[in-house]
Amino acid sequence: MEFRKEFDALGEVLVPAEHKWGAQTERSYQNFKIGKRMPKEIIYAMAVLKKCAAKVNFDMGKIDRFKKDAIMETCDEIIKGQWDDEFPLVIYQTGSGTQTNMNVNEVVAHIATEKLQAAGSDKVVHPNDDVNCSQSSNDTFPTAMHIAAVRALHDYLYNPLDELITTFQLRSEKYMHVVKIGRTHLQDAVPLTLGQEMSGWMSMLRHCKHMIKAAEQHLLGLAIGGTAVGTGLNAPKGFGEAVSSEISIQMGLPFYSEENKFYALTGRDAMVFAHGALEALAMNAMKIANDVRMLSSGPKAGLGEISIPANEPGSSIMPGKVNPTQCEAVTMVTCRVHGNQSVISMGASQGNFELNVFAPVMADAFIESVKLLGQSLYSFNKHCARGIKPIEEKMNELVQRSLMLVTALSPVIGHDRAADIANKAFDENLTLKEAAIALGYLTAEEYDEHVNPRAMTMVEE
Repeated sequence: MEFRKEFDALGEVLVPAEHKWGAQTERSYQNFKIGKRMPKEIIYAMAVLKKCAAKVNFDMGKIDRFKKDAIMETCDEIIKGQWDDEFPLVIYQTGSGTQTNMNVNEVVAHIATEKLQAAGSDKVVHPNDDVNCSQSSNDTFPTAMHIAAVRALHDYLYNPLDELITTFQLRSEKYMHVVKIGRTHLQDAVPLTLGQEMSGWMSMLRHCKHMIKAAEQHLLGLAIGGTAVGTGLNAPKGFGEAVSSEISIQMGLPFYSEENKFYALTGRDAMVFAHGALEALAMNAMKIANDVRMLSSGPKAGLGEISIPANEPGSSIMPGKVNPTQCEAVTMVTCRVHGNQSVISMGASQGNFELNVFAPVMADAFIESVKLLGQSLYSFNKHCARGIKPIEEKMNELVQRSLMLVTALSPVIGHDRAADIANKAFDENLTLKEAAIALGYLTAEEYDEHVNPRAMTMVEE
C-alpha cells in the first residue's frame, strides 16, 4: 500500500494514498478500533451543514466563491453516498464527535482541492480554515445530531407507522360486528367486538405518532453559531441564524437557530424527550404484538380467536408447527429501544460545564431506534397485521362460556344476585341461564331478553 504524508498539530502522519482523509482522521482511525462506524446519517447531516456553512461564509466574506463552490459540490456528492468509504471512524471516539467533524472537514477539503486543481486553479481548500470556518466541533456535531434525528423520523418511521395505523383502521371497520369476549387481568370480562379491540391498537399508534411529532419540534433548534463554548467566538454575527435558515431550505424542514447556545452545546434533553416518545411507541408495539400472539395462540390448545399468516416453519423438531415470528421480532426491537432510552438518558445527564461528551453514542442510539422501529412495523404490517382473520366459531364459543355475561343482569336483579348466578354456574358447571332459572331469579324468557352479547358491545347496528 502506498502512503502520503499529512500533517496536523502533533506532526507528521502517514495516510493511505488511495483515501481522501487527513492526519486527524488517520490518528482516530488508528487509536479507536471500538464497535461500528458512525452512522451514515450523521455523515450526511454533517455534509448538509458544511454545505450551508460554506454558502454563508461566502456571503459573509469569509471564503471566496471558488472555494465555496468546490465545497458545496463535494458536500452534495457526500450526501448522495458517493464517498461513503472515506468515513471510517467509529462511534466510540471522542465524546464531542470532534474526530468525525474533522474527518468530514478533511475529506471535503481534499476533494474540493482536487476539483479546483482539475480546473486549473492553484487554490488549496483547508479543512479548518475553510471547511470548518466559523465553526467548532462543539456546535457542528450537536447540529448534525438534530438534523440526522429529524431526517431519520421522516425517512424511516412515519410511513411504516402510518401504514400500520391504516391496516388496523380498515380491519377495525371490517370486524366491528364480530363479537368476542373481553379480558381484563387476563380473566374473562364482558364482550366487545374484534373491531373495537383493533380500534384500540389503532388509537395507541396514532397517539404515539402525535407524541413523536410534538417531540420533533424540540429537535429543530440547532447549536450552530455557538462555536466552542456557546459564545460564538470566531463566528460572524448572525452566522448561526443564517446557516440554520440555509439548512431549513436544504432539508425542507423548519430548523432554526437555538436562541441560547450555551444550552444547545451542553443540553441533550431534546434527545431524551424525543426518544421517550419513541419508547412510548415501542411499548405500545410490544403490547399489540403480545396481544396478537396470545389471541392467535394454539391453534388448538390456546385462545385461537384469530389466525395470522403462516410465514415459515416454526420448529426444527415439531412438524407443522408455525410460530408468531413477526410478533417476536417486534418485541425484540422494543427491548433494544428500551435499552437505547437508557443510553440516551444516561448520556444526557453527563453534560459537564459547557459541553456534553456523550454525543456520538446518543446519536447512534436514537437513529438505531428509529430505523429498527420503522423496519419492524413495516415487516409486522406486511407479514402479519394485514393477514389477521377472526376465527368466529371459537370466538362465539368462548363468549357463550363466559360467566361475565352475567354483568348484563346487574341492573335487573342487582349485583349480589348476579354474583350468585355466576358462582352457581361455575361451581356446578352450569350455564348462566341454567343457574339463573335454578335460583329462581329469572325465567328463560327474561334471561334471553337481558343477556345479549351482541347488544353488550354497545356497537350500533
